[in-house]
Amino acid sequence: MKVGVLNYRFDYYPYLRTILHQVPEVDYVPVWDVYSTLNRAANKLNRVMGRKLINTFDLNNQFMDGNRSPVDLLHFFNGISYGSTPWVSHFESSLPRLRELVTRHQGGQTEHKPLSAHARRALRALAGPACRQLIALSQCSAALQRDLLHEHAEFEAAVAPKMMVLHPPQAPQIDTIEDKPAPGERLRFMLVGAAFFRKGGREILLSFEKMVRQYHYPLELILVTSMRIEDYAAKETPADVAWALEKIDANQDWITHHRSLPNAGVLALMKSADVGLLPSYADTYGYSVLEFQSCGCPVITSDVRALPEMNPPDAGWLIEVPKNPLGEALYTTAEGRERISHALTGGLERVLHEIAANPQLVRRKGAAALEHLRRQHDPARYASALRTVYENALG
Repeated sequence: MKVGVLNYRFDYYPYLRTILHQVPEVDYVPVWDVYSTLNRAANKLNRVMGRKLINTFDLNNQFMDGNRSPVDLLHFFNGISYGSTPWVSHFESSLPRLRELVTRHQGGQTEHKPLSAHARRALRALAGPACRQLIALSQCSAALQRDLLHEHAEFEAAVAPKMMVLHPPQAPQIDTIEDKPAPGERLRFMLVGAAFFRKGGREILLSFEKMVRQYHYPLELILVTSMRIEDYAAKETPADVAWALEKIDANQDWITHHRSLPNAGVLALMKSADVGLLPSYADTYGYSVLEFQSCGCPVITSDVRALPEMNPPDAGWLIEVPKNPLGEALYTTAEGRERISHALTGGLERVLHEIAANPQLVRRKGAAALEHLRRQHDPARYASALRTVYENALG
């Protein structure tokens, strides 16, 4: 079986995580199309001009090859096709992933706007016979898709039956919790992610510094982050990055900062860590949670989007933040971001006090996290499910 995957996405992390080489006997073939060509040209022009003249967001998530790709099936991540070659797509929020729809689930109330002709065409592609399966990363993603379809009911009957939920796979890095070194004198906590502030970095620094300096808890903090600036959930600025670097520099006796590491290096550090961290403002799917769990580390997360599905209370700690009914944190206003920050800081302090009073929780929850990973993210079961998707798509 030949499955086509966008050529320029062959090293894209979500594709590697959910699509490429997941079914061993499948031949994954790089394919090009009109939108790929336009995307490459637009990015080149933007680089030459030194500014973003052309927004490429929609170009990333549509496909049209004139039915010329030499494959049996196409597989996208967040993408749709307008051709007649059978196709399936993973998605993290909802499809079609277009600029006019991508923010509809943010804020206190769902945006209800008339669909453009472009969006209607994309929804017709989802409803059409070539679209064989839509694979939600989580129950939360599936709920977002159902919410969109319910608003545009003329597409609901054709699209909704194509949906399924399939959590990404993750192989355990240790066999049992006994393979993991017991916690030392200082508990080692770890955060991984380029988007430091969106993933709760500011709140981690504030709460951990208080626990170390005021309560004298023996903690160690490992940060793997480039501190990428995003105009997104946390709305950080270069001044925020300077503040964080200054804070890290002033606490080098218990904070270690790596700007980047290869995945093997990250996993090695996770194996030596005791607790993972992802108290995030916004994450469609927290892949680092799976990696921590695979190393027997329980994780402290917020309760946004898919995180409650990935991080049940017996296997980690959830911090409640203000959210809308679709599971998205209310970060679209300065007041909302302030409330989230307050909830995260207070939640982190609560969990750190709890661990200090009952340190055996770390080992117990770490064992439960490893077992939860085996149940929900087993690579063999994932490959079997994806194989079935492919076979059904081709009849």
